[in-house]
Amino acid sequence: MGITTIFLQLAKGMGTTVGIFVLTLLFSLPLGLILSFGRMSKRGVVKGLSKFYISVMRGTPLMLQLIVVYFAPYYVFGIRISSAFVLNYAAYFAEIYRSGIESMPAGQYEAAKVLGYSKGQTFFKIILPQVMKRILPPVTNETITLVKDTSLAFVLAEAEMFTIAKQIAAKETSVMPLMAAGVFYYIFNLAVAFGMEYIEKKMNYYR
Repeated sequence: MGITTIFLQLAKGMGTTVGIFVLTLLFSLPLGLILSFGRMSKRGVVKGLSKFYISVMRGTPLMLQLIVVYFAPYYVFGIRISSAFVLNYAAYFAEIYRSGIESMPAGQYEAAKVLGYSKGQTFFKIILPQVMKRILPPVTNETITLVKDTSLAFVLAEAEMFTIAKQIAAKETSVMPLMAAGVFYYIFNLAVAFGMEYIEKKMNYYR
């Protein structure tokens, strides 16, 4: 099998990889913010449950979570849920949000109160934009990790790029498909890093 054919087949799997990546970010970022609110809540039950959830998601292997979240509901309720990536990354983003929010000086909240801002206005108009600027580096790191973690979707029989690369490698008894997959992942991560750097430069006016 020629290198061109290998790349074309991997490109098909790349579509699934990109889909997993985009959907995970799309849902895990807002869910992570909600979880961070729970983690910082003054209500003991809400804070405790949020802390426990984050601890479980961060303390157990993602592959195990993928299997449990996908298959357990099927055996119990007869339905399949494939959102383990979202549930896992939301926990990591929650801690990133929390660290960013708690790093903000108390004086900004006090100044906003003097100016007549409500709590919601203070957070979304003053605090959150600055928090987003501060947390971009760790969010970028998690995003790059997500690109590589998409390869774990093989446990759900998803035909993403790494799964296809392994199939071709086994059939052709060659490491070339795996090396080609590595090139795809590297280019994907370069694009992600470039995009995040662009966003960071755009937000420099918050300095």
